[in-house]
Amino acid sequence: MATKTVMFIHGMFMTPLCWEEWVKRFEFKGYRCLAPAWLCHDQPVDVLRKTYPDPALGKLTMGDLVAQFTALIQASSEKPILIGHSMGGLLTQLLLNRGLGAAGVLVHSAPPQGVFVFSYPYLKSNFAIINPLKADDEPLWMSFGQFQYGFVNTLPLPGQQAAYEKYCVPESRRVGRSPLTSVTHIDYENTRVPLIFFAGGEDHTIPAALNRANFAKYQKAGAPVEYKEFAGRSHFTMGEPGWEQVADAAMAWIEEKGV
Repeated sequence: MATKTVMFIHGMFMTPLCWEEWVKRFEFKGYRCLAPAWLCHDQPVDVLRKTYPDPALGKLTMGDLVAQFTALIQASSEKPILIGHSMGGLLTQLLLNRGLGAAGVLVHSAPPQGVFVFSYPYLKSNFAIINPLKADDEPLWMSFGQFQYGFVNTLPLPGQQAAYEKYCVPESRRVGRSPLTSVTHIDYENTRVPLIFFAGGEDHTIPAALNRANFAKYQKAGAPVEYKEFAGRSHFTMGEPGWEQVADAAMAWIEEKGV
Protein backbone atom coordinates (compact mmCIF):
# COMPACT_ATOMS: atom_id res chain seq x y z
CA MET A 1 0.00 0.00 0.00
CA ALA A 2 1.05 3.61 -0.46
CA THR A 3 2.55 5.26 2.58
CA LYS A 4 0.00 7.10 4.70
CA THR A 5 0.88 9.80 7.20
CA VAL A 6 -0.55 9.56 10.70
CA MET A 7 -0.21 12.42 13.17
CA PHE A 8 -0.60 11.49 16.83
CA ILE A 9 -1.77 14.31 19.10
CA HIS A 10 -1.26 13.87 22.82
CA GLY A 11 -3.54 15.27 25.49
CA MET A 12 -3.15 17.14 28.76
CA PHE A 13 -0.57 16.10 31.36
CA MET A 14 1.23 14.08 28.68
CA THR A 15 3.93 14.48 26.03
CA PRO A 16 4.42 12.59 22.74
CA LEU A 17 6.10 9.88 24.81
CA CYS A 18 2.64 8.48 25.59
CA TRP A 19 2.36 7.37 21.93
CA GLU A 20 5.70 5.55 21.83
CA GLU A 21 4.27 2.03 21.40
CA TRP A 22 1.56 3.14 18.98
CA VAL A 23 4.14 4.82 16.76
CA LYS A 24 6.24 1.64 16.64
CA ARG A 25 3.19 -0.46 15.79
CA PHE A 26 1.97 1.88 13.06
CA GLU A 27 5.46 2.24 11.56
CA PHE A 28 5.82 -1.55 11.47
CA LYS A 29 2.66 -1.61 9.33
CA GLY A 30 4.14 0.91 6.91
CA TYR A 31 2.68 4.19 8.13
CA ARG A 32 4.68 7.40 8.26
CA CYS A 33 4.19 8.63 11.81
CA LEU A 34 4.42 12.12 13.28
CA ALA A 35 3.99 12.84 16.99
CA PRO A 36 4.58 16.54 17.60
CA ALA A 37 4.78 17.95 21.10
CA TRP A 38 2.40 20.71 22.10
CA LEU A 39 4.02 24.07 22.73
CA CYS A 40 5.69 24.02 26.18
CA HIS A 41 5.74 20.18 26.09
CA ASP A 42 8.84 19.55 23.96
CA GLN A 43 11.26 18.64 26.76
CA PRO A 44 11.77 15.37 28.68
CA VAL A 45 9.30 14.70 31.47
CA ASP A 46 11.83 15.33 34.25
CA VAL A 47 12.79 18.69 32.74
CA LEU A 48 9.16 19.80 32.42
CA ARG A 49 8.60 18.91 36.06
CA LYS A 50 11.63 20.90 37.18
CA THR A 51 10.40 24.03 35.38
CA TYR A 52 7.05 24.00 37.25
CA PRO A 53 5.41 26.49 37.56
CA ASP A 54 6.40 27.65 34.08
CA PRO A 55 4.80 31.05 33.26
CA ALA A 56 4.77 30.22 29.55
CA LEU A 57 2.82 27.03 30.24
CA GLY A 58 0.36 29.03 32.32
CA LYS A 59 -0.38 31.26 29.33
CA LEU A 60 -0.78 28.41 26.81
CA THR A 61 -4.25 28.34 25.20
CA MET A 62 -6.19 26.05 22.90
CA GLY A 63 -5.98 28.79 20.29
CA ASP A 64 -2.19 28.55 20.45
CA LEU A 65 -2.37 24.80 19.86
CA VAL A 66 -4.79 25.13 16.96
CA ALA A 67 -2.41 27.63 15.33
CA GLN A 68 0.60 25.40 16.00
CA PHE A 69 -0.93 22.26 14.50
CA THR A 70 -2.50 24.15 11.61
CA ALA A 71 0.97 25.33 10.62
CA LEU A 72 2.42 21.82 11.01
CA ILE A 73 -0.28 20.25 8.83
CA GLN A 74 -0.12 22.96 6.17
CA ALA A 75 3.64 22.40 5.94
CA SER A 76 3.15 18.65 5.43
CA SER A 77 3.23 17.07 1.99
CA GLU A 78 -0.23 15.53 2.54
CA LYS A 79 -3.19 15.82 4.87
CA PRO A 80 -2.45 13.40 7.69
CA ILE A 81 -4.82 11.04 9.44
CA LEU A 82 -5.18 12.53 12.91
CA ILE A 83 -5.27 10.38 16.05
CA GLY A 84 -5.87 12.44 19.18
CA HIS A 85 -6.25 11.47 22.82
CA SER A 86 -8.35 13.41 25.34
CA MET A 87 -7.71 17.14 24.80
CA GLY A 88 -5.72 16.07 21.77
CA GLY A 89 -8.97 14.51 20.56
CA LEU A 90 -10.71 17.85 20.91
CA LEU A 91 -7.83 19.50 19.06
CA THR A 92 -8.31 16.85 16.36
CA GLN A 93 -12.00 17.75 16.10
CA LEU A 94 -11.15 21.43 15.68
CA LEU A 95 -8.57 20.68 12.99
CA LEU A 96 -10.90 18.38 11.06
CA ASN A 97 -13.63 21.01 11.27
CA ARG A 98 -11.23 23.33 9.44
CA GLY A 99 -10.48 20.77 6.72
CA LEU A 100 -7.01 19.98 8.05
CA GLY A 101 -7.01 16.19 8.10
CA ALA A 102 -7.85 13.16 5.96
CA ALA A 103 -9.69 11.39 8.80
CA GLY A 104 -9.78 11.33 12.58
CA VAL A 105 -9.59 8.79 15.38
CA LEU A 106 -10.78 10.39 18.61
CA VAL A 107 -9.43 8.40 21.56
CA HIS A 108 -11.46 9.28 24.68
CA SER A 109 -11.82 12.80 23.31
CA ALA A 110 -12.51 15.85 25.43
CA PRO A 111 -15.76 17.56 24.40
CA PRO A 112 -16.21 20.80 22.46
CA GLN A 113 -18.24 23.72 23.72
CA GLY A 114 -21.82 22.78 24.57
CA VAL A 115 -21.31 19.05 25.16
CA PHE A 116 -21.66 18.00 28.79
CA VAL A 117 -22.92 15.14 30.94
CA PHE A 118 -23.62 15.06 34.67
CA SER A 119 -21.22 12.45 36.00
CA TYR A 120 -19.57 12.37 39.42
CA PRO A 121 -16.34 10.75 38.14
CA TYR A 122 -16.14 13.38 35.37
CA LEU A 123 -16.60 16.27 37.77
CA LYS A 124 -14.20 14.81 40.34
CA SER A 125 -11.49 14.11 37.76
CA ASN A 126 -11.68 17.57 36.23
CA PHE A 127 -12.34 19.75 39.27
CA ALA A 128 -8.66 20.53 39.82
CA ILE A 129 -8.63 22.10 36.34
CA ILE A 130 -11.87 24.09 36.54
CA ASN A 131 -11.60 25.05 40.23
CA PRO A 132 -12.83 28.68 40.22
CA LEU A 133 -10.51 29.57 43.09
CA LYS A 134 -7.48 29.02 40.86
CA ALA A 135 -6.31 31.64 38.38
CA ASP A 136 -6.29 30.90 34.65
CA ASP A 137 -2.54 31.52 34.45
CA GLU A 138 -1.67 29.09 37.25
CA PRO A 139 -0.47 25.81 35.72
CA LEU A 140 -1.46 22.56 37.39
CA TRP A 141 0.75 19.70 38.47
CA MET A 142 -1.54 16.72 38.98
CA SER A 143 -0.94 14.84 42.23
CA PHE A 144 -0.42 11.09 42.20
CA GLY A 145 -3.84 10.62 43.80
CA GLN A 146 -5.50 12.69 41.08
CA PHE A 147 -3.64 10.72 38.41
CA GLN A 148 -4.70 7.43 40.02
CA TYR A 149 -8.35 8.39 39.89
CA GLY A 150 -8.45 10.23 36.60
CA PHE A 151 -6.03 8.30 34.39
CA VAL A 152 -5.07 4.84 35.64
CA ASN A 153 -7.94 3.65 37.84
CA THR A 154 -7.92 0.17 36.25
CA LEU A 155 -4.20 -0.49 36.86
CA PRO A 156 -2.61 -2.12 39.93
CA LEU A 157 -0.65 0.23 42.20
CA PRO A 158 2.82 -0.53 40.75
CA GLY A 159 1.52 0.19 37.24
CA GLN A 160 -0.09 3.41 38.40
CA GLN A 161 3.14 4.59 40.00
CA ALA A 162 5.24 3.67 36.98
CA ALA A 163 2.91 5.51 34.58
CA TYR A 164 2.85 8.61 36.78
CA GLU A 165 6.63 8.81 37.01
CA LYS A 166 7.23 8.12 33.33
CA TYR A 167 4.56 10.24 31.66
CA CYS A 168 2.82 12.84 33.85
CA VAL A 169 3.79 16.50 33.39
CA PRO A 170 2.40 19.87 34.58
CA GLU A 171 -0.35 21.39 32.47
CA SER A 172 -2.07 24.62 31.41
CA ARG A 173 -5.39 25.42 33.08
CA ARG A 174 -6.28 27.63 30.13
CA VAL A 175 -6.20 24.66 27.77
CA GLY A 176 -8.15 22.57 30.28
CA ARG A 177 -10.86 25.20 30.56
CA SER A 178 -11.21 25.69 26.80
CA PRO A 179 -14.24 23.35 26.40
CA LEU A 180 -16.19 25.98 28.32
CA THR A 181 -15.39 28.66 25.73
CA SER A 182 -16.27 29.51 22.14
CA VAL A 183 -12.69 28.66 21.07
CA THR A 184 -13.81 25.03 20.97
CA HIS A 185 -17.07 25.59 19.09
CA ILE A 186 -17.68 22.94 16.41
CA ASP A 187 -19.79 23.39 13.30
CA TYR A 188 -20.82 19.75 13.04
CA GLU A 189 -22.09 20.10 9.49
CA ASN A 190 -18.64 21.27 8.41
CA THR A 191 -16.85 17.99 9.20
CA ARG A 192 -17.06 15.76 6.13
CA VAL A 193 -14.10 13.41 6.47
CA PRO A 194 -14.48 10.06 8.27
CA LEU A 195 -14.04 10.09 12.02
CA ILE A 196 -14.56 7.60 14.81
CA PHE A 197 -14.92 7.95 18.57
CA PHE A 198 -13.18 5.41 20.81
CA ALA A 199 -14.50 5.43 24.38
CA GLY A 200 -13.51 3.51 27.51
CA GLY A 201 -16.00 1.89 29.83
CA GLU A 202 -13.99 2.76 32.98
CA ASP A 203 -12.70 6.19 31.97
CA HIS A 204 -13.31 8.68 34.79
CA THR A 205 -11.86 11.77 33.09
CA ILE A 206 -13.84 11.43 29.85
CA PRO A 207 -16.71 9.01 30.55
CA ALA A 208 -18.11 6.98 27.69
CA ALA A 209 -21.41 8.85 28.08
CA LEU A 210 -19.61 12.08 27.21
CA ASN A 211 -18.18 10.56 24.03
CA ARG A 212 -21.63 9.26 23.11
CA ALA A 213 -23.11 12.75 23.55
CA ASN A 214 -20.38 14.20 21.34
CA PHE A 215 -20.86 11.47 18.73
CA ALA A 216 -24.61 12.14 18.66
CA LYS A 217 -24.01 15.77 17.64
CA TYR A 218 -22.08 14.68 14.55
CA GLN A 219 -24.55 11.92 13.77
CA LYS A 220 -27.46 14.35 13.86
CA ALA A 221 -25.63 16.63 11.43
CA GLY A 222 -25.07 13.77 9.00
CA ALA A 223 -21.29 13.66 9.40
CA PRO A 224 -19.50 10.38 8.49
CA VAL A 225 -18.94 9.40 12.11
CA GLU A 226 -18.75 6.10 14.01
CA TYR A 227 -18.50 5.09 17.66
CA LYS A 228 -16.75 2.18 19.38
CA GLU A 229 -16.61 1.53 23.11
CA PHE A 230 -14.00 -0.66 24.80
CA ALA A 231 -15.18 -2.20 28.06
CA GLY A 232 -12.97 -1.90 31.12
CA ARG A 233 -10.55 0.68 29.77
CA SER A 234 -9.34 3.75 31.66
CA HIS A 235 -8.31 7.18 30.40
CA PHE A 236 -4.78 5.86 29.96
CA THR A 237 -5.99 3.51 27.24
CA MET A 238 -3.04 4.23 24.95
CA GLY A 239 -0.63 2.84 27.55
CA GLU A 240 -2.47 0.40 29.78
CA PRO A 241 -2.36 -3.37 29.12
CA GLY A 242 -4.34 -4.26 26.02
CA TRP A 243 -3.47 -1.02 24.22
CA GLU A 244 -2.72 -3.15 21.15
CA GLN A 245 -6.43 -3.91 20.73
CA VAL A 246 -7.23 -0.20 20.54
CA ALA A 247 -4.32 0.62 18.22
CA ASP A 248 -5.22 -2.25 15.89
CA ALA A 249 -8.86 -1.16 15.85
CA ALA A 250 -7.68 2.27 14.70
CA MET A 251 -5.58 0.76 11.91
CA ALA A 252 -8.39 -1.54 10.82
CA TRP A 253 -10.80 1.39 10.63
CA ILE A 254 -8.32 3.47 8.63
CA GLU A 255 -7.86 0.65 6.15
CA GLU A 256 -11.61 0.07 5.92
CA LYS A 257 -12.17 3.73 5.08
CA GLY A 258 -9.37 3.76 2.52
CA VAL A 259 -8.11 7.15 3.62
